[in-house]
Amino acid sequence: MAQEHEYPEIQGGGSLILAWQIRNKRVLVVGGGEVAAGRIVNVLNADAKVTVVSPREGLNPEVAYRIEQKQVDYVDRKFEPSDLDGADMVLTAVDDPEASTQIWKLCKERRIAANIADVPPECDFYFGSVHRDGPLQIMVSTNGKGPRLANIVRRQIAANLPPNIGQAITRVGMLRQKLRKVAPDISEGPKRMAWMIKVSDAYSLEDLCSLSEQEMEQLLGYYKPNTVPSLDLLRLQEPDGAFDGPFLI
Repeated sequence: MAQEHEYPEIQGGGSLILAWQIRNKRVLVVGGGEVAAGRIVNVLNADAKVTVVSPREGLNPEVAYRIEQKQVDYVDRKFEPSDLDGADMVLTAVDDPEASTQIWKLCKERRIAANIADVPPECDFYFGSVHRDGPLQIMVSTNGKGPRLANIVRRQIAANLPPNIGQAITRVGMLRQKLRKVAPDISEGPKRMAWMIKVSDAYSLEDLCSLSEQEMEQLLGYYKPNTVPSLDLLRLQEPDGAFDGPFLI
């Protein structure tokens, strides 16, 4: 029988933190105040298609700006059940607990994921405090218990990150895309992953940021033999092929 210490201890009481891909999904935002403005930014940054339902007199200046710029669709009235038709996600931010709970119940009937602002028991998911640097996103969640503390923790984490981490990740992403074209077969997956780990371990963030597309193409020549050259060696080689010398990492 396996010993207890061989496996992670189950702590319970947490949330499953995921990167939810909502590109082109339909998100309904009920309300147009300050909280709604923050929610709208979050889902627009994830390339969702957003509809805002709120009487015009209740619009925050930022929400009004999003509407004016046609970044969101807009319905000038209070919520109606038919607004849920076609919605993949619902976010409510209105100062009416009874109306919010009614929307929550309707979402449950239709199995639509919903977040009712400031009512944790009526949320399928929470919005954490997020640090964004290009493709890098780091979320801190207190599971609805201390949003202000989540902001403090997030700022502390961000202050200790290298200033060029986002750019380095962007360059690695470009290299991965190019690698998939060089080795597209699904059976190459484990080798692609292992080689990319070698590259990430071999080069500093500054090295990764400075890689040109031509240097990436030259670097890909080392994928088949499963090696990684030093950056100096990579830049010494001729553009038409990988150097076949002994100075490999």
